[in-house]
Amino acid sequence: MERTSALIVAAGLGTRAGTQIPKQFAPLGGKPMVRHSVEALLASPHISDVTVVVGAAQAQAARAILGDGVQLVTGGAERKDSVLAGLQALAGAQRVLVHDAARPFLTAPVIERLVKALDKDAGAVPVLPVADTLARAAPADLNSTAAMLTRGAEHMLGDTVQREGMYRVQTPQAFRYEAIVEAHRRWPEGQGATDDAQMVRAAGFPVAMVAGDPALEKVTYAGDFAAAEARIAASMRVRTAQGFDVHRFEMGGELWLGGILIPGDRGLAGHSDADVGLHAITDALLGTIGAGDIGMHFPPSDPQWRGARSARFLEHAAGLVAAAGGIIDFIDLTLICEAPKIGPHRDAIRASVAAILRLAVSQVSVKATTTERLGFTGRGEGMAAQAVATIRIRETGR
Repeated sequence: MERTSALIVAAGLGTRAGTQIPKQFAPLGGKPMVRHSVEALLASPHISDVTVVVGAAQAQAARAILGDGVQLVTGGAERKDSVLAGLQALAGAQRVLVHDAARPFLTAPVIERLVKALDKDAGAVPVLPVADTLARAAPADLNSTAAMLTRGAEHMLGDTVQREGMYRVQTPQAFRYEAIVEAHRRWPEGQGATDDAQMVRAAGFPVAMVAGDPALEKVTYAGDFAAAEARIAASMRVRTAQGFDVHRFEMGGELWLGGILIPGDRGLAGHSDADVGLHAITDALLGTIGAGDIGMHFPPSDPQWRGARSARFLEHAAGLVAAAGGIIDFIDLTLICEAPKIGPHRDAIRASVAAILRLAVSQVSVKATTTERLGFTGRGEGMAAQAVATIRIRETGR
């Protein structure tokens, strides 16, 4: 089979989106926007490998976001320069799909149609027919009215344009590798290009049109982010899971609860720091994505976890939830003991858990109860904790 590589252009600044960081790295549906496209392409049986083109100052952040499963390439000053840098890193590929990171909702049927089109043509692009009425702005010399003079010609309606035969062009755009490389070689120096298809056509290669997808709308402005979030929210489902943990007291040890050191003359015994609260929350989060329990990820038999801070375990579980596309909505923790009194430490524990999970304090609840002096907790022999975690996650298995 021919090697089909995917090239994602993600080197821009995205200033029109109003985000504090480049929009391709801004969170969308609980993960950086560029990851949506990366994951869709990696999941396709038609794609051999994925390369992402980023700005020189973005490489470190991109590697942290994308991991080692993709190749990173440093882009240039203009989009076409970035594409060329990516193409040069794909020597040996027979086909290439060039995609914009700002179109996060890439679907499998579009990828399949594009790849299939390359069996006959040098290039292919996904398109949608234009449904709206098209019109030009009125020329100033034909509408010299007071309104024109006040507001400018661009604010006045001019003649309509026939929409028959008009199409909106999307990405990814697919090409035979030699065709797009040749098109970039021939393109006049200093001349801009809004997409690669026009360059390939200018070089004399045929470019086919295949059916696009309304989901491939480009995220450009702040309002587009809101619409994209709403789209994701409509496809997400709520999952809830619980965790439970128990540790016995021992004299002279430290007592860690919810990441906070509680003063006293005895602590909880365990292989790690025995933070019964964080252990229960960790198991609850792992349960929301069916990822087993804390012992599977951090076996008590492994000496590297001796005395380890349980915040590491909780951060790991939260990272797995995020990697699965989940968003943590709420944590409810109940501590069960006769002593110490939890009330004086409740706010500190809430703040600690929220900080570890990068949540607002309002998203964390901490409660305490006793067993009316019944059982091991009632006798003061140990402490138990129960946690419930609620997340939202995009269901992909249906």
